[in-house]
Amino acid sequence: MHTLNSSKIEITTFFLIGIPGLEHVHIWISVPICLMYLVAILGNCTILFVIRTEPSLHAPMYYFLSMLAVSDLGLSLSSLPTMLRIFVFNATRISPNACFAQEFFIHGFTDMESSVLLIMSFDCFLAIRNPLRYSSILTNAKMGLMFLVKSMLLVLPFPFTLKKLTYCRKSLLSHSYCLHQDVMKLACSDNTVNFFYGFFVALCMMTDSAFIAVSYIFILKTVMGMGSHKERLKALNTCVSHICAVLIFYVPIIALASMHRFGKHKSPVAMILIADIFLLVPPLMNPIVYCVKTRQIREKVWGKLGLK
Repeated sequence: MHTLNSSKIEITTFFLIGIPGLEHVHIWISVPICLMYLVAILGNCTILFVIRTEPSLHAPMYYFLSMLAVSDLGLSLSSLPTMLRIFVFNATRISPNACFAQEFFIHGFTDMESSVLLIMSFDCFLAIRNPLRYSSILTNAKMGLMFLVKSMLLVLPFPFTLKKLTYCRKSLLSHSYCLHQDVMKLACSDNTVNFFYGFFVALCMMTDSAFIAVSYIFILKTVMGMGSHKERLKALNTCVSHICAVLIFYVPIIALASMHRFGKHKSPVAMILIADIFLLVPPLMNPIVYCVKTRQIREKVWGKLGLK
């Protein structure tokens, strides 16, 4: 710690938290967490490998799926170091610079996943609305790089604005990883800039979810205009995987936000579990959902494994 003056001492180490009250079983909790990380990383790497090596999968839908896999991998690898250190080694210390770097990547890949889910909803709409022109409209392979750059630039100010703040008195964070709003609350200097810019970034993600909802309104309108019941089911089936991915990603966010806003007697343990689910479950479930629901992906994966 560095002394600022006689009344303030600057914090040079932050402390993360596992699951309060269950510290004695953290080592056992680490077993399913490690398995979830392993399956998530292997699953998303498999999706990327299959799409990269199969020319028949070089189409818009699969390009976007590979972007989703990249964002899921980013989320997993960003949170993996601190989660394992806490639950396996009970090491809760983290330096401010490491914390700022982690929250940058977590927020960056979260925003990227939100953007990818948005463009995938447009992809579903175009595939149903105008299937003949679908490939010519969305075959830009550079779109993935554009989303990655946009997401990283959006959250790039976070570590720099946090670094300018002074931290004293409090050093305990609320989760097993660093988040912008969590670190910001520890500051004892003026954090107005961080508050408003953080609100702006959150608003961008809320805009993504609103546009996804609008896309599905147009999808339902298009489907209801189709002639036969069989055509309607076939059209909706093309979007089932995406609907699952949207729910897996946004439900924990909405639940956490609702508990912060409306929970008068909210449980800290419940909030920590939901926050952990937010980073653990989407990277785990997305490759499973797309392998199960997308025949082309499933067949190519089985083929790579030598199975029919």
